[in-house]
Amino acid sequence: MKKIEAIIRKSKFKDVKEALHNIEVNFFTYWDVTGVGNEKKGNVYRGISYSTSDIQRRYLSIVVSDEFEERTIQAIIDAAKTGDVGDGKIFVSNIEETYRIRTEETGSEAIN
Repeated sequence: MKKIEAIIRKSKFKDVKEALHNIEVNFFTYWDVTGVGNEKKGNVYRGISYSTSDIQRRYLSIVVSDEFEERTIQAIIDAAKTGDVGDGKIFVSNIEETYRIRTEETGSEAIN
């Protein structure tokens, strides 16, 4: 099993959520986060200067079976990519075990 953590633009969340549902990844956790990115310059919008160093993003945490890893990553990339600086990052790590509390199922059965 894999844990896929993605930091994406908040504006792309709806697209990413839909892409995940389309590949049958229907359970994940998300929350709003603020990060510091590589963009160091400020921008001006309608005469108001604002900093781009503190960036509002959405953080997704998804646990999938090994056979869903690549398609989950690709779905996130396809839905979240704009081609501009700040599209986000994806991190993948191994999960040793998973338990469903209600039924006491373990492993891949617990996440399906």
